[in-house]
Amino acid sequence: MFYVYILKSLKNSSLYFGYTADLRRRFSEHNAGKSNYTKNLIPWVLVYYEAYKNSSDARRRERALKNSGKAYGQLKGRIIESLKIDG
Repeated sequence: MFYVYILKSLKNSSLYFGYTADLRRRFSEHNAGKSNYTKNLIPWVLVYYEAYKNSSDARRRERALKNSGKAYGQLKGRIIESLKIDG
C-alpha cells in the first residue's frame, strides 16, 4: 500500500502533507528529526491518512492536496475536528 498523510506540528500547528510506502517508518522519521523540512517543528501528530494500491495514485493525491486549494478545502471540511488535535 501507498499512503498520503497529513501531520500537524504540536510546536506551531503547521501542517505537513506527505506520501510514503511505509507510514509507520516515515512518521517515526519525522519525529526523530530525519526529515530536513520537518525537523524544526517536532513533535508531530498524524491527523489523517489515505491508502492507495498504486503509487502513482497516491502521488497524484499528494500533489493535489499540496497544490490545489480546492482539494485541501474539501478534505479540511471532512476532518475539521481532527485538525484541532493538540496532541
